[in-house]
Amino acid sequence: MKQTPLPEKTQYLNTDQAFQLIRQTKELLAERLVILGHHYQRDEIFQFADFAGDSLKLSQIAAEQKQAEFIVFCGVHFMAESADVLSTPDQKVLLPHLDAGCSMAEMADLDQVEDCWEILRAKLPHPEKLVPINYVNSTADIKAFCGRHGGICCTSGNCRQIFEWVWSRDPDAVILFLPDQHLGRNTAYAMGVELEQMFLWDPTRNNEPVGAEQFADSRIILWDGSCCVHQEFTTEQIEKAHAEDPDVKVIVHPECNFDVAQSADYVGSTEQILNVIRAAEAGSSWAVGTEVNMVNRLKNEMAPRNIKVRLLSDTACLCEDMSRIDPAHLTWILDRIGEYVKAPKDVELPNKITVSEDIKRDARKALEKMLDITAGSK
Repeated sequence: MKQTPLPEKTQYLNTDQAFQLIRQTKELLAERLVILGHHYQRDEIFQFADFAGDSLKLSQIAAEQKQAEFIVFCGVHFMAESADVLSTPDQKVLLPHLDAGCSMAEMADLDQVEDCWEILRAKLPHPEKLVPINYVNSTADIKAFCGRHGGICCTSGNCRQIFEWVWSRDPDAVILFLPDQHLGRNTAYAMGVELEQMFLWDPTRNNEPVGAEQFADSRIILWDGSCCVHQEFTTEQIEKAHAEDPDVKVIVHPECNFDVAQSADYVGSTEQILNVIRAAEAGSSWAVGTEVNMVNRLKNEMAPRNIKVRLLSDTACLCEDMSRIDPAHLTWILDRIGEYVKAPKDVELPNKITVSEDIKRDARKALEKMLDITAGSK
C-alpha cells in the first residue's frame, strides 16, 4: 500500500493552521484517541504525542490504553504493526503516512528467512538447538516466523538478557539473529562470544552453496541487515570528538557498527541513552551516536543543568522515513477520524494497519515470550 495524495484542504494548510486543527481534534476525541510519538520523530509531531518512547514501549502503552478506540502511531510501519498485534480487537491503529517504512525491517524478507532456516537446519549437526531471535525492528511476518519456531523477540535494551536466557538454558544453542547484524554482534561480543564464533548470513547470496564448515563453530548466525542512520557514525568521528574535548563522553546505539561500538565510552539503547545522560553530572559533555531529532531534544532538555549534548556526526543522521509524518498528514488522519466518529457507516478510516489473525497469533507468541522473560526488569 502506498500513501494517497492529501486532499487540498489539508495539503495547503500552513503550520499554525495545522497545529490548531490537531489540538481541536485531540480535544474533541479526548480519551478515545491516543497519539504515540517515537523518540526519532520530528518536533512538530512529537509535541502532540500523549506518550513518547521507543517502538516496543509505545506498543505496550497502546495496549494499556483500553479506553482509546483510535491509536495514531507517529513512527514507522513495523511499529504500528506491533501495536496492532498487542492491542485489543476494538482498537484501531492508524499510521499517518503509509510510506513511513524502515529499510532495516525490509532487509529481512520472509522467503529468504525461511530459506536460511531450512539450510541451517539441514547443515547444523544439532538442528534442534537452532533458536531464532528477532529484533522488534522487523515486520510482523518475521515476528510470526519466530513465534512459529519457538523463538523470541528482543529490543536493543533487553537483547543481552534474551541471549543470556537462551544460553543459560542450553550453552550449545545456536542463535539465528535478525534482522540487524550489528545489535547481535555487539551484544554477543560484550558477553564474551568471539568474532570467529559469529557467522554473517548474506540473504542475497543467489543460491550460492553454503557448507556446514562455514558456520560449524558459530554460536550466533547474524542476518546481514543494518540501520542506515546508525551506519553514518564512524570511529573517525569519535577520535575527532575526543581530540576537540578530552572530557567528552561518547555514547552510541548498538545498531552502530562493531568498531564504533568498541571505540565509544558507552553503548546503549534509545531509552538507555536518555537515562544515562539524564543521570549525568552537571557540566559533563556528551557526543551521541543516534538519530538527530532525539539528540537535539536531549540537548535542549539538558542545557539548564549545564550538560552539553551534541550529535556525534557532522551530517544530519535523520530518519527520513520517520520524518514523512508531518503536520499535514497528522492533521489529515485526525480529521478523518473526526469524520468517522460523526458517521462511521459513511466514512472509511484510511491508513488503518491491520495484521492478519494468523500472523498476529504467532507474532504475539514471540513478543509475549520476551515480555515474560524480562518481566520485572527495567
